[in-house]
Amino acid sequence: MINTNGQVTIMAEIRNILNLKGITKSFPGVVALEDVDFSLRKGEIHALMGENGAGKSTLIKVLTGVEHPDSGSIELEGKPIQVHSPQHSQSIGISTVYQEVNLCTNISVAENIMLGHEPHRFGSIDWKRMNVLANQAMKRLDIDIDVARPLGNYSLAIQQMVAIARSLEITAAKS
Repeated sequence: MINTNGQVTIMAEIRNILNLKGITKSFPGVVALEDVDFSLRKGEIHALMGENGAGKSTLIKVLTGVEHPDSGSIELEGKPIQVHSPQHSQSIGISTVYQEVNLCTNISVAENIMLGHEPHRFGSIDWKRMNVLANQAMKRLDIDIDVARPLGNYSLAIQQMVAIARSLEITAAKS
């Protein structure tokens, strides 16, 4: 930007990638969310904390399409959206990793990360490529494990990191 003195000023524009404005959600006999605003910038990490019944889970459910708000708006990358379902939220790059791991402990780490997004070659799953992609996903989180081993062989902490890797992989597949 050039000001009136002819000097060049560089202004960094900080944009929110996600905006929730005035979100309200009621259930019979209880208002779970009332006029909630929430914004998120790229690279930020937030923790939602509060007592039981404070509305944390309901806010996440609204964001991921499990519940629909009674009022309010959601913008993703500056564009208004209506999230219709959890599948829709994933398709537009919104994923949730819950405290309780919701993965299959009897299949490999790689299968858990790539489930539903398996690479194929000649009409079959490309197991070698799947392991490479899963290994890369875990390395981005600074975790070096054997992704071919069953998820159940690893601690709960590693299982949660696998859930995060899966979420990031699904989001990357959108790009």
